[in-house]
Amino acid sequence: MSRSVQLHPLVHVMSLPFRGSAGTSLLCGPPQCEQHSAFSSDCGVCRCVTFSRDGTLLGWSNGKGVSVVKSSDGSSVSTFDLPKTALMGISPLNNILVTWQPYTKTQDSPQGEANLRLFDLQSGRLVKALYQKKVDSWCPSWSDDEKICVRSVNNELHFYENNDFDSIANKLHMQKVSDFALSPGGQPSKVAVYVPGSKGAPSFVRLYQYPNLGGPTAALANKSFFKADKVTMQWNKKASAVLVTASTEVDKTGASYYGEQTLHYLAVNGETALVQLAKNGPIYDVAWSPSSSEFCVVYGFMPAKATVFNLKCDPVFDFGTGPRNAAYYSPQGHILVLAGFGNLRGQMEVWDVKKYKQVSKPQAPDATHFSWCPDGEHIVTATCAPRLRVGNGYKIWHYTGSVLHRFEVASGSELYEVRWQPFPDGSFPERPIKYQAAPSELGTTQAPPTQAYRPPALRHLPATASSKLHEDEPPQDLRPGVSGERSLSKTALKNQRKREAKKAAKQESKPEPEPPSDSAPITNSQSEPSSGDPETDKKIKNLKKKLKAIEELKEQQAAGKVLQKNQVRRFRKTQT
Repeated sequence: MSRSVQLHPLVHVMSLPFRGSAGTSLLCGPPQCEQHSAFSSDCGVCRCVTFSRDGTLLGWSNGKGVSVVKSSDGSSVSTFDLPKTALMGISPLNNILVTWQPYTKTQDSPQGEANLRLFDLQSGRLVKALYQKKVDSWCPSWSDDEKICVRSVNNELHFYENNDFDSIANKLHMQKVSDFALSPGGQPSKVAVYVPGSKGAPSFVRLYQYPNLGGPTAALANKSFFKADKVTMQWNKKASAVLVTASTEVDKTGASYYGEQTLHYLAVNGETALVQLAKNGPIYDVAWSPSSSEFCVVYGFMPAKATVFNLKCDPVFDFGTGPRNAAYYSPQGHILVLAGFGNLRGQMEVWDVKKYKQVSKPQAPDATHFSWCPDGEHIVTATCAPRLRVGNGYKIWHYTGSVLHRFEVASGSELYEVRWQPFPDGSFPERPIKYQAAPSELGTTQAPPTQAYRPPALRHLPATASSKLHEDEPPQDLRPGVSGERSLSKTALKNQRKREAKKAAKQESKPEPEPPSDSAPITNSQSEPSSGDPETDKKIKNLKKKLKAIEELKEQQAAGKVLQKNQVRRFRKTQT
């Protein structure tokens, strides 16, 4: 296996490393995507690859050891003799390297060896060796300034300050803390903690501001709820609010294979709310806008709905229904992609968030990975193992739907991971949105309009409205002032409905006008001529019924419909 890295002297040139069974490579681009060898060959299979948060350092583990190099020129920073490393990470300021390997016990060491190691990245010195048996929440969480570091240990949180891991600066003692999420940004740091319910008591999430961790009165916000086996907590970029997706493994009503999900909102000012969703079904994805002022939820039984909410949890824009299960905001927050991956056909809807106008609708069949380039102009989709072991590869797109670069692994090889090189915030300013497809030699994959199948015998006839299993709901702008009803206040809407109901009742109560005196009401006996003989009238009625049925058969035959044998016999009998 040979590893290759793409280097470029210009500032803000993106890199895209990808690892697979054939090795690790680094692509330079877009828009021009090229490769050239810059590292020495290495026959080991790469287990993991990671960038530092600012993108200046690149690290990987190949089964022989761990290497960290500079992304700019490929020069070595540190190497570590850790052949069993399965996961690795770098602290926000590039001071600490964290490595994790599976926990094992041996005869020489019945307690097992410490499998979570923290190294000083510049000197290579081992700072601390810790035990971390579970892979869940394996990596400590740092604040952006590295003044605070948090670990979950035996259902409690341990806080370290200034990367001093020899002494625990603070602890959060609570009953069975199952999960936590540290806020992004610098000081003051905040932490969201989740405690599952037990013995009929509800589960709850609380927000704390470090170092005030003592008791429930110190909590900035508290939200309790039932029906929660696990939760996912997401801070917005400004660290002002958290979205909590609570889910159960089993839906006791039997309506869904995915269990039940609810979405809760907590703000650091103490406000909490249950986000009301307009359609029943699972919650597939929740995504914060980088502006921290709104979030998008994809939810409901297929075809799923997607709705943008503001910080009051009021709906702002409804994208209607469609085959989707994921939402991705661009790093600048000006574009939103709604996509349907996994068991869906890979349709992507690219939306201008400011105008709520659709930009493009490309398709990426069999995609298992999606991520935005830091420039907010390009995206990558990939088909990776072990989710799919055939047809592995990746594509680099412009958001207008143009495919700029395509790579497919060789037969018998697999692709494991693709990721963009990160850059500090503000490196790429927001650009005006284009609606015309970017030029590309590979073209676009815009989905052509699909039509219902029509048999050859009917294709010369005018098309009729086809019936669908699901009628897709159109997008709807729910912002105040856009639609007339939304612009009215609650009192005005109430009064308007009262007036409309009163007007309708008044019209119904009006008596119907009586017919003129010289005209008598029409009866059944006058509507049809009568022969005076009931038996004859009955025969005439049956004859008219048969003639009407024959006329309908003639119309169906003229429209191209194939008649049944008994219908053909009846039709021929009337002709003779």
